Amino acid sequence: MSENQVKSIYLGIGSNLGNKKANIEKAKFELIKNNIRISKSSYYYESTSWPNPNNPKFLNIVLKINTFLEPTELLRKCKNIEIKLGRKKSKKNSPRICDIDVLDYDKKELKGKIKLPHPRMHKRNFVLLPLFDVSKDWIHPTTKHHIKTLILLLPNRDITSIKKI
Repeated sequence: MSENQVKSIYLGIGSNLGNKKANIEKAKFELIKNNIRISKSSYYYESTSWPNPNNPKFLNIVLKINTFLEPTELLRKCKNIEIKLGRKKSKKNSPRICDIDVLDYDKKELKGKIKLPHPRMHKRNFVLLPLFDVSKDWIHPTTKHHIKTLILLLPNRDITSIKKI
């Protein structure tokens, strides 16, 4: 593949602390400052915090982006943006100002410093529904399931507990 060919890369951004929408917008701004072009952005989705529903609700979006960064470099930039926005090291799945995940990098399957596609993305309502907004024909690189199939496979409570904002 030539270096300037368009790659389909998807990022998930979430926040459940502070001004969640502002945190996500700041993350988008920082991505742009790092030469990451946003070609599509989903609606905002509000969902219950997982695994502890007593934590503040999450706001999530999915972005379709373009970049010349390789997957590990993109992940590093995303982690640096999280820190710049105030994310602190804390327990897994604890509330956070900003969380940026590389969901799918041009259908690559990687296992190592970065796992692609994101290992749990196909089970998460807050990833699948916004991803459907930006890519109606997306197919999971590993399972080969169409996004509509993956959404239909979600438990009913996952469909009823998420709200488009």
